[in-house]
Amino acid sequence: MFDWGDTLMVDTPGQTGPMCDWPTVQAVDGAKACLQRLSRFSPCHLATNAEDSTEMQIRLALKRAGLSDYIQRIFCRENLGMGKTDADYYVAITEKLNVIPESITMVGDSLERDVQQAIKAGLKAVWFNPKNTQIQSNYTIITQLDKLI
Repeated sequence: MFDWGDTLMVDTPGQTGPMCDWPTVQAVDGAKACLQRLSRFSPCHLATNAEDSTEMQIRLALKRAGLSDYIQRIFCRENLGMGKTDADYYVAITEKLNVIPESITMVGDSLERDVQQAIKAGLKAVWFNPKNTQIQSNYTIITQLDKLI
């Protein structure tokens, strides 16, 4: 099972409000191909820290980017009642999915919010690091989403 952070969509600087209302909504390079492949073998869900979007608005943004068909469930502030900085965020997701934490791999672009928090909650994690930021770590790191396939 794969859980995606805000890794799938391009966060356009200067845009505010729900992403579904932005003039342009686009997927990160390789996101669609990666989801097409992975979703055939394992459920894919989205865990986002979006503060100003409802689950329905997030689904609409995913549709605009051509990704909605590959995402089963969306977890956000609206339906969890908390954000990624809350220690129980990933625990709440595993409870809602009724799975053990080790069965989920979190793929995220934030080392602190996605990878480290997910690992603390018992999930596996992959850091999507497209800028190839160099750090000493034992984390699994990819710089392109097609490397996940």
